[in-house]
Amino acid sequence: MTREDLIKNNPLRWLNPAGQEGAGPHMGLVIARAGLGKTAILVQIALDSILRGQKVLHISIGEGLDKAKAWYGDIVNLLTEEQRLENPASVEEEIMRRRMIMTFKVSGFSRPKLEERLKDLVEQNIFVPDCIVVDGFDFSGGDREAVRDLREFLAGMNVRVWFSALCHREDIRTSDSGVPAPCHDLEELFETVIVLKAEPDAIKLLMVKNGGQDSAAGSALSLDPATMLVKED
Repeated sequence: MTREDLIKNNPLRWLNPAGQEGAGPHMGLVIARAGLGKTAILVQIALDSILRGQKVLHISIGEGLDKAKAWYGDIVNLLTEEQRLENPASVEEEIMRRRMIMTFKVSGFSRPKLEERLKDLVEQNIFVPDCIVVDGFDFSGGDREAVRDLREFLAGMNVRVWFSALCHREDIRTSDSGVPAPCHDLEELFETVIVLKAEPDAIKLLMVKNGGQDSAAGSALSLDPATMLVKED
């Protein structure tokens, strides 16, 4: 399989894609209980953007640089093995050129700190991201204004952003459309929301919001628990 085939056959193509021209600012959310594959989804969204020629900023909160890098290496290795990807070395080189990883402590992430670290990179044209994935942001604090503030800042950069969020079995609160706590009252801040649900032989991707786009094409996707790759059922 060639690089172009990998883009064309990506099961996540039903999303409002990160590479869509003229789409404008966009915030997406992947929410699930611990261990169901939130990071795997974010990495596959990031890889799709990279393969489309875009630059991706991966923000890892509460995890180290090596662990974030390992996710990309593992996913590419699995794609190489499963899809028989041609010339995987060129894909790995492209990832290195088009991806930057920033790490933050859980207590050290905020709009001002992110803005400070990004300012010099962008102003000096060292690294100007087209897509940002934020893995590990703590939504449980209930600080609605902090999330709104982040949205305002990121929208001003005209980038497409994806967050992961952790939900808990014991908290049964949900929005009318099915967005679980702790993001049940933040739904309007996201154009796209994907909920991961564990089933006996797979992890289902349930799209409860997709910015007014037709969500039918995304209704038959799952995450293979053995490989953490998204697949069509």
